[in-house]
Amino acid sequence: MKISHIDIFKYNIPLKAPIAISLGTIENARNLLVRIHADGLTGWGEGSPFWMIVGETQETGFAAAQDFARLLIGQNALDIEGNLNRLDAYLPNNPTIKSAFDMALYDLAAQAAGLPLYAFLGGNRFTLVTDETIYLNTPERMVTDAVRIQSQGGLAIKVKLGTNQRDDIRRVEAIREAVGDQIPIRTDANQGWNYVTARNVLKTIQDWNIEYCEQPVKHWNIADLKRLRQQTTVPLMADESLFNHRDALRLAQEEAVDYFNIKLSKSGGIFNAQKINAIAEAAGIPCMIGCMSESRLAITAKAHFASARRNVTFYDLDAPFEHAEDPVLGGVTYKGYEIEVPTRPGIGATCDETFLAGLENVTIR
Repeated sequence: MKISHIDIFKYNIPLKAPIAISLGTIENARNLLVRIHADGLTGWGEGSPFWMIVGETQETGFAAAQDFARLLIGQNALDIEGNLNRLDAYLPNNPTIKSAFDMALYDLAAQAAGLPLYAFLGGNRFTLVTDETIYLNTPERMVTDAVRIQSQGGLAIKVKLGTNQRDDIRRVEAIREAVGDQIPIRTDANQGWNYVTARNVLKTIQDWNIEYCEQPVKHWNIADLKRLRQQTTVPLMADESLFNHRDALRLAQEEAVDYFNIKLSKSGGIFNAQKINAIAEAAGIPCMIGCMSESRLAITAKAHFASARRNVTFYDLDAPFEHAEDPVLGGVTYKGYEIEVPTRPGIGATCDETFLAGLENVTIR
């Protein structure tokens, strides 16, 4: 299967409202879409460059994608590892735009095999259940969101924190008071605390049915992650500390966290995500499949990956809830918080051509 040409789009999707976390705020999803053509088949991939986490922007990704495309023209689309190695050899890092190429290559390979992606990866189809995220705001506004999620049948609430000790404790306390004791709360500080603040917050909230705390301290601070794990009963999850399989190995060796958050836009795609999960599984560390601000196209690929790897036990795939438009055809379907994965060959998702016609794009032949 020879790659003939590749289309690259600035995949802009408006949000219903700005999204605020401790690292910053985004006004719109400024993603990237890649479409790879090979022997009459088309593979689709999407990356969401959350600049404050991955160090990429839509502009840098769009520029890099054009060079990447030139490297792949004429190559065998089924040589996934070889093609990804070409990208790594040319330009290190840049995991988000690489994840879009990775996704498109897997889409092509699964289509060529006549299998849905989950089956191509060796898995089986089952229903996933996502949480829903409450972004940073006043305690009162966050309570309103929590009550809504609970009333809609949500089975877990993810709460963004990471500002200061007093306000973050009040946020969790107010939400717990409003929704009762049964529904688990998943907290995420996005590196916003220092060690002392993290310790004090976690010790205060640890008896409030907190399922885990994601990335309480800076991504490089593995020593404090390990100390926090020893000093609180709240399980810890690595997110920004975990980009690739080398990070996974170090975190496992240090026994620094209880869980891993795998994001395709952060790991470079499915190929590397499988490596991270394999290390996690060997170390007895369950994983979550997470998201940035992807559309249902990339969310569908993530759902396929999660269906293929039973060590992935948490699902944070709520990004499309924040989007004001949905340009995706096919793909996963949401039934409340339940996610159904498509069964057609490949990822099973494409993008509406009318929507694409309004996007800045380039084709490399």
